[in-house]
Amino acid sequence: MWPGTWRKLFAALNPVSGAALRAVKRLRCPAGKRDTIFALSSGRGKCGVAVVRTSGPASGAALRSLTGQQELPRPRAVALRRILDPSSAETLDRGLVIWFPGPHSFTGEDCSELHVHGGPAVVGGVLQALGRLPGLRPADPGEFTKRAFQNGKLGLTEVEGLGDLIHAETEAQRRQALRQMEGELGQLYQRWSEELTKALAHVEAFIDFSEDDNLEEGVLAQVDAAVQTLEEEVSGHLQDGRRGERLRGGVHVVIAGPTNAGKSSLLNLLCQRPAAIVSPVAGTTRDVVESALNIGGYPVVLSDTAGLRETQDVVEREGVSRARERLQRADVVLAVLAAVDVDPEPGRFADALRAVLPPGPPAQRAPCILVLNKADLLEEGRGGALLGACGQGALPPACLLSCKTGEGVDSLLSLLGTQLEQMCGDPLAGSPSLTQARHRLHLTSCLGSLGRYHGYKSLDLVLAAEELRLARRHLGKITGRVSAEEILDIVFRDFCVGK
Repeated sequence: MWPGTWRKLFAALNPVSGAALRAVKRLRCPAGKRDTIFALSSGRGKCGVAVVRTSGPASGAALRSLTGQQELPRPRAVALRRILDPSSAETLDRGLVIWFPGPHSFTGEDCSELHVHGGPAVVGGVLQALGRLPGLRPADPGEFTKRAFQNGKLGLTEVEGLGDLIHAETEAQRRQALRQMEGELGQLYQRWSEELTKALAHVEAFIDFSEDDNLEEGVLAQVDAAVQTLEEEVSGHLQDGRRGERLRGGVHVVIAGPTNAGKSSLLNLLCQRPAAIVSPVAGTTRDVVESALNIGGYPVVLSDTAGLRETQDVVEREGVSRARERLQRADVVLAVLAAVDVDPEPGRFADALRAVLPPGPPAQRAPCILVLNKADLLEEGRGGALLGACGQGALPPACLLSCKTGEGVDSLLSLLGTQLEQMCGDPLAGSPSLTQARHRLHLTSCLGSLGRYHGYKSLDLVLAAEELRLARRHLGKITGRVSAEEILDIVFRDFCVGK
């Protein structure tokens, strides 16, 4: 019974073909001797200090060759050395060297770092010297991090967090990326994966060994409860308002309004540069003009759009169409109206705003901030009347602004900053947010499989187990960890099969 049962159990638990499993194993634990790679790890261009890094089995020999010394520095200790060209023994520079023997390094392999002066001639000479050494080659883009993943030093979510940290431009982006790089998001997904692994192992054991009376009672009830809890957690994680994704890619803020309301002037004011052409001629802006900003520590992609009006001009009509399309995809809308043209009567005020915003129920629209521009042209007291009218009706928060004098820009930035904080939240508070579209795709698929498990369990337990396996596979695609052997370990650990 045992040999056949073992083959049946392994075939049932194996989520991919044997060839695919062998490919995954080669990816995570590459066999054979690998090339030693090198690259400039600091930014290119003139700088005070440049860092050249190597990784691979020949890193120690390369460090000996470039320093002219047979003895390597103490591990993870900085040493001052003369950097030489091994082919001519010419001194290239004097700098700091650090030796990181594997597996206690970033990549898990033997690594070395050369901290040299950042002039192009020095950096070029060091890289050329390394390239002439046997067994060394220039690294491909991202290859150091790829080796860290292959050697188990980083998970996929941590790799993505590292990439986001390198490209972070705002304080909030840095905080979120650092949290992900330190493993919090990966740990959350890994915990879910472990819970699914245990549930799947219990179901598979029940299918194959329930007739042997070696399983404790209530196993399936425990699985149902665990799956239900996991389903609720994944669903709650997905219903985050895309906070992490918005913070990573930038909140899309669209400036919209009628012609000659001062939209392009507002873009230039917020960018503090002439990003868009400003002209008294109505319909000057024909296309979408974008600019990336940092507002209150949050990343913003600010878009100026064509003035909304009916027109016979073919080019302007295309611009209006693009403006309306961009409004449909906006995260926040800055609705710009000329204060001198607005009727303070609440009903007409709402009509003017309705002509700017996309159609549909207010609950389905993006949040809006009403910007009453050209406040410097208002008669005394009229500005207060306009703001009072905004407070009477169901109108969005509003501010008076003069793009000409800059008066009111602080109020606008305060309103916008509050809205951004509500949408993105504090990246250090609560559960970590998902940050990638692929995370959302796989989690949505995982949630669908968990839901189908409940439907199949009373009809066919084998199909129900398959849904758990699919759910687990989707989680594994996020973290980069997929293994059928983990399920087998739990089967024999939690159930005394054959005892």
